[in-house]
Amino acid sequence: MSSTPHSPLAGRLVTIFGGSGYLGNYVAQALLTRGARIRLASRAPSKAQALKPLANLGQLQLMPCDITNETHVGAALAGAEHVVNLVGAFTGNLDTLMGEAPGIIAQHAATAGVASFVHVSAIGADSASPTAYARAKALGEANVQASFPNATILRPSIIFGKDDNFINLFAGMIELFPVLPVFGPEAKLQLVYADDVAEAVAVALEHPEAHGGRTYELGGPQQFTMMQIHEAIAAAQGRRRTFIAMPDGLSATFAALPLTPMSRDQWILLKAGNTVAPGALGLADLGIEPRPLGLFLDKWMIRYRKHGRFGAENERAKVRRA
Repeated sequence: MSSTPHSPLAGRLVTIFGGSGYLGNYVAQALLTRGARIRLASRAPSKAQALKPLANLGQLQLMPCDITNETHVGAALAGAEHVVNLVGAFTGNLDTLMGEAPGIIAQHAATAGVASFVHVSAIGADSASPTAYARAKALGEANVQASFPNATILRPSIIFGKDDNFINLFAGMIELFPVLPVFGPEAKLQLVYADDVAEAVAVALEHPEAHGGRTYELGGPQQFTMMQIHEAIAAAQGRRRTFIAMPDGLSATFAALPLTPMSRDQWILLKAGNTVAPGALGLADLGIEPRPLGLFLDKWMIRYRKHGRFGAENERAKVRRA
């Protein structure tokens, strides 16, 4: 794999905690193209096997790691010059995973004298939030900054990509059902492309002198309501669908039920919206021009269309004229 010319990361060892998840795949590829050597530390590193063909010989190491175990964290950081923490979850002990563990990583990183540290949090991180998720994210940020003041904090909005669990969740339902409920129909989201978030991680690692100690909120170039997102997906599939705006009370009751695809925390966060705060540093301050969802949606929805590629344009044209 060719590297980005003159990248400060070329030949350097980067440890990525939580790198076997969805975003980790994109971050790892952004770093591999820069010629970095990657140690991917994860509870389930086997999930990242697909990255191996993308790396040169000796460029990628997959390492089992429990980030709540200080011995594991220390071993994962041995010899590393740069560190990325991507660990996030909606289930389990959130204070431990997203609040305390990032502090442990930051302490070891500081002791090891690493050159740069990027901690990926989330828009909405707030110690006063009614959700355990947002409180844990805020605690993680505070613990990282306390032990590694020059760390870069990245707060992405909801991340979209070809293989995500957000756009594809709704796309699958829109494909199957002619009538669908929309929860939080007026909630505003500023979806951000996975490759743009990965690029932000790489840029922050490359230039701690410019980005260290700062917090960036990462959002795309457009804001959409949940209703608009549903409508855009249906149009890209060439399907006529009826969307019913659900009242907040009913949505909250649904989220409180077991085995539903949306938890109480996710409903509260959705209702609050997920957009970049006015005046916050963002992708532009990292030298990145964010790409819109519309740039990709038509192509990604081909597999959900009635006849796939065949006759797809005619079906979409009919929907748009209606």
